[in-house]
Order: sequence, then structure tokens, then C-alpha cells
Amino acid sequence: MRTRGIYPAGRMLSLCLALVLLTVPVSAALSGCHGRQERTSFSVPESFDEAREYEIVFWAKNDTNIRQANIYKRAVSEFEALYPNIHVKLSLYTDYGQIYNDVITNIPTGTTPHICISYPDHIATYMTGENTVVPLSGLMAHPVYGLGGSGVRFDAPRADELVEKFRAECELGGEQWAMPFMRSTEACYVNRDLVEKLGYTLPDVLTWDFIWEVSEAATEKNPDGTFRVNGQNVLIPFIYKSTDNMMIQYLKQAGAEYSTSAGEIGLFNDTTKQLLYTVAEHAGTRAFSTFKISSYPANFLNRGQCLFAVDSTAGATWMGTDAPLSDISADAVVRFETAVYPVPQVDPEHPAMISQGPSVCLFNKQDPQEVLAAWLFLQYLLTDGIQTDYAETEGYVPVTTSAQTSESYRDYLSRSGEDTDAHYRVKIDATNMLLAHTDDTFVTPVFNGSTSLRNAAGQLIEEVTRARRANETVDDAFLQKLKADVTALYRLNQSGAMTGVRADLGRLPGTSVALLSVLGGAWLIIAAVFVARRIRGRANG
Repeated sequence: MRTRGIYPAGRMLSLCLALVLLTVPVSAALSGCHGRQERTSFSVPESFDEAREYEIVFWAKNDTNIRQANIYKRAVSEFEALYPNIHVKLSLYTDYGQIYNDVITNIPTGTTPHICISYPDHIATYMTGENTVVPLSGLMAHPVYGLGGSGVRFDAPRADELVEKFRAECELGGEQWAMPFMRSTEACYVNRDLVEKLGYTLPDVLTWDFIWEVSEAATEKNPDGTFRVNGQNVLIPFIYKSTDNMMIQYLKQAGAEYSTSAGEIGLFNDTTKQLLYTVAEHAGTRAFSTFKISSYPANFLNRGQCLFAVDSTAGATWMGTDAPLSDISADAVVRFETAVYPVPQVDPEHPAMISQGPSVCLFNKQDPQEVLAAWLFLQYLLTDGIQTDYAETEGYVPVTTSAQTSESYRDYLSRSGEDTDAHYRVKIDATNMLLAHTDDTFVTPVFNGSTSLRNAAGQLIEEVTRARRANETVDDAFLQKLKADVTALYRLNQSGAMTGVRADLGRLPGTSVALLSVLGGAWLIIAAVFVARRIRGRANG
């Protein structure tokens, strides 16, 4: 005689209850600190297992410059020849922001690259993940695999051959979290011909007052509406590409606050207000604009439609009459002499300019041998050949003294103006300017949220400029609202985003735990009933 099922009702109830009880560990886990992903901290292996095969992923950034891309590819090829068991998978980006976004997206899933070109501000955000970024001090000092180590198969730089100022820029809390790869700063590229046509002589050091005065003079028009200084219908005397740097450098030069290393915000101060009113004045007369509003400064400069264009020294090959990477057609270029200056200064006797440029960090992996393989490749990027060749693609400066003093690099600098390609004068002038002013460079404090603060600094100038070019009034009420809007947009009032400390999201609320537990239990009961019916059906069959 067949039974109706193989489980009596009591046993069926017991089964369901047991399955529901399985949700208790899930609930306990969910009620814990749900903002964390635990990773084991990195420890340097005692030795490198050269019998194994490794694939390491390298995310790099090039400025749509094929020479830079080819140098990365050459570095990979040469390194793989030295270490046949290490295979480097190269991915090229043209934008630091995209690298940053992709890294942030991949941190929760543990799928970050092994090695990545980035900015220190970005790295500070990466570090909010538990053991995400590898501290480098132990690797650097390792006697076998560290800088200048006995087990490295190429002539890696020693620790004392790193330019100390550049190395220190990648240090946070007494630990080295990245290595500098290249360094640049901002330069002011000047159309000397137009400045002198207005009756001015360029000083030894550009000041903000000088640039504002000349820029206003350049706005004078002819009776037919063309600008008197260039005879064209278009002229923006002063264009700034990176307004975040504009704000930061002005505050530094004026001795005003910006932020502290603890993430305390000093951006909203009287000096900032003073600069914004100055920007508003000159934006209102159309003497000033920005890259985001009007387009790339080099395009206006090269057409004879700009007197002062501020951009990175790493953009020097776009600047000037004979720029090898100019974005405009040859028939639109106006011939003029390009002078290269540091950014405008508040006090010519005490110049200050931003230090910028790519750094390199390592991401932690479950296998420390993979990290060690990536570290070896990172060192190869610091060898003299890679450093000098990459620096020569733009107005970059190598980050090691051995590369800076090498015979090949000195020869390169000495040949300024020989051609309009590899030895383009404006590019080498920009490089020499940075080499001469390395001690005048500075960096802003790095912490989790420093990227947001930097963006906010630039946004203040952008919004004031946009408002005045639209003939809107910029007054105290406007600036108060702007401060509130920018603070909300970049979440500057959220301490977890500004302190450099990873936010602990705490325990899930009890109602959330209960809801998730009920949902989990319900699905388990449904599954149990479904399985029981299938078994009973087979038994009945």
C-alpha cells in the first residue's frame, strides 16, 4: 500500500524549521559591519618563485600620444624578456578620471589591476578599502627585490636616486603608498608678440596683476567690432585649463588655507572670496575664460586668439606656432613667438606652483607572489631608459636623479629648437622651467575626499565665470548659494568622506535584519516544499 509521501507531516514541518534556522547565520552576518570587505594584509615573500608563471595587469595612461603608448609597450616587452615567466597585460587609458572610476568599480569585487598609473589623491580614496593598496616601504627596503636589490635583473634605481621631493609626495601617514612615475607642473604659455603690440614688456616673473591688466587692455575693439590687438572677431586674452589648480595655487601663494592632512576644509575663506570677485570682474569683460567653458587654451593661442594660456607642461607639444600635436588646421595657425613662464604669482620673490604628474601604485592580491612580480615591473618603469624616453614625449621631468643627470637626457635638453618634433623648443623650455623651479613646487594634502575637495575648488571658479559670461550678477548672495551648492554636490560636509578614515557603516538596523531574515526564510521554505513535492511525486509515481 502506497503512502501519500515519504515524509509524515511532522517530519516535513521539522525539515522546514531546520531550513529556516539556517537563516540565522545569514542574519548574523548581515547585522555586522556591512561596509567592509576584509583582505589579508600584504607581507613580502621570503623569495620569488621563479618556477611559476604570472600574469599581471597594468593600467596606464597616455595623452593620446602614440610615443607614450609605444614606450609602455616597449617597457613590457623588455621586462618580459628579462622575466619570461611574468606576463604583463597592458591596458591604455587617455583619462585619469576613467582609470579612477574603473578602479573604484573593481575594488568591491577584488578585480583591480595589479599595478596602476594614478594620482595620489585617487590613491587615498583607493586606500579606504581594507588592505586594498600595498604599502611599499617593505618592498623598497628589501635587500634582494627592493630598490637596487641584489636579485633584480636590471639596473633599478636605488632609494637615494629618487628625487626626494617627488618621492615624499606619495607618502601618507609615514608610509609609502605609491612611487612617482613622471612629474610636471603648470606653465603659462604667452603670445609675446601680442603682449608687446599692446605696449607691454614681459617681466621676469608673471604676476596676477600684470596678467589681469594686459588681458583687459587686449579687449579693446576697433570700430568694426574686431579686436584691435589681433584684428580678429575672436579673442579670449586669458584662458585657464585646470581651474582647480588655479584656485589651489592662488591660495598657496597668498598664504591662505585650503585643507589640512586630516581633511579639515579651509577652502571657503576671505582669500577665496577675493579671487572669485576678481574672476567675476574679468569674466564679465570677456577678458577671462576657462577650458570647460570655451574649449582648449592651445587652440585659441595657436590661432592668435589668446595672450595667456595656462596648461600643464605635459601639454607643451600642443602649444605654439610649430606645435607638433596642434589640434587645428595649419591654415588657421598664426605665427608668433611663444614664451614659457611659471604660472602667475602673488609674490614674485616667493613663487609657488603645483607639482603634478602620474604616480604608480600596487593593489593587494591573495597571492603575494603576484604582488612581488608587479613590484618588479614597477621598478622597471623607473629605469633610466624608460624615464628619459617618456619624459621626452612632453614637458615631463624624470623622477630619478640618475635619469635627470644621464648623458642622453642632458644631450636631449641641449638640443632645444633643433627641430619641431623631438626637440621642440616650447616643450624643452617647459621642462627646463620645471627643473629650475622644482624646489618651488608643492602638493596639497592627500586624504579620502581630497579629490572631491579639488573638484569643488575648480567648480567655484567655473560657476562664477559661467555666471558673469551670461551677464548674471555675482554678489555675496550668489557666493553664499554657490558655497552651499558646491558643498552639497561634492559632499564636503560629510565627515566620512573628508577625514581620510574609511567610513564604518556600522551594523544594519534591526528592521533590515528582520526583513532580510524573513525573506531568506520564506525562500528556504518554498524550496523545501518544492523539493518535498517532487520527492512525493516520484514516490507516488
